[in-house]
Amino acid sequence: MPVSDKYIQYVLEQMAPAGEVSARKMFGEYGLYMDGKIMGLVCDNHVFLKKTSAGAKYLGEDPLEGYAYPGARLSYIFDDLDDTTFVCQVMRATWEELPFPKQKNKK
Repeated sequence: MPVSDKYIQYVLEQMAPAGEVSARKMFGEYGLYMDGKIMGLVCDNHVFLKKTSAGAKYLGEDPLEGYAYPGARLSYIFDDLDDTTFVCQVMRATWEELPFPKQKNKK
């Protein structure tokens, strides 16, 4: 089931205070970016956040995990987006641990 326009707008609005957040369409779903780093995916109206130790600290001892699509890496399923302050804390902490994308060599 593809991500609805309403859901992706909601996700971006809730995460906006954390930084420069955007979503790029990828294979019918979305890649979720913040301040130049890919943070995870939005698939089937769920946010799949990359796993980090900082994210685990905020999401609790037994966070919900899943795969965004067959063959994907295990991610945190981050669907509790109603508390904007909490969402921003999780996003900023996760962002701090993730590397910037490697620069591609131009031919």
